[in-house]
Amino acid sequence: MSRERSWRAFSTSSMDLRASFPRSMKFKLVGYVHLARMIDKCRAVLAGTEGEYIYPCPMDDRLMEFAGITADQFTAAVTANPTDDGVAQWFRKTAKPHKASELELWNDLMLTRGPSSPEKQQYFNQLRDAVDPSRTDLTAWSDLQDLEEGRAVPR
Repeated sequence: MSRERSWRAFSTSSMDLRASFPRSMKFKLVGYVHLARMIDKCRAVLAGTEGEYIYPCPMDDRLMEFAGITADQFTAAVTANPTDDGVAQWFRKTAKPHKASELELWNDLMLTRGPSSPEKQQYFNQLRDAVDPSRTDLTAWSDLQDLEEGRAVPR
C-alpha cells in the first residue's frame, strides 16, 4: 500500500480507498473493533473505489460470524444507512448479543491475532519488511495494518 495516502475517517456514504485509508481495526464502534473499518471497506466496494482492499475479507468474516450476521445483510445495512450512526444502530439491534466480558475478549483476540501458519508468517514478514524491516516486534495483523497505513505503532 502506498504510504502517501492520508488516513481520513468518513461518516458518510463516500469512501475512496484509492485515495485514503480505512479506519484502523483498533477503532471501536458500538464496542466492536474492526466494525468501522469494515464499514469503510464496504462503502468503498459499493462505490467501486476499494482499490486493493477486500470486502469481505477473513477479518470481516470473523466479525460477522461473531455477530451472527451475513455479508449480504451487512452490505444491505450499509447501503440503507449513509452514516456510521445508522449502521451502528442497525448492528446493535441485529448482532447476536454478547456479555461485555465476551465482547472484550473477542476484541482482544482480534487485535492480537497473528499469522496462523508458517506460510502466513512468511507473508506477514514480507509485508512488514516492505514498510519497516526493523519492526520485528510486530506480531499482530492489526499492528501491521496500522504500520502499512502510516499510523503510529508503539514498540
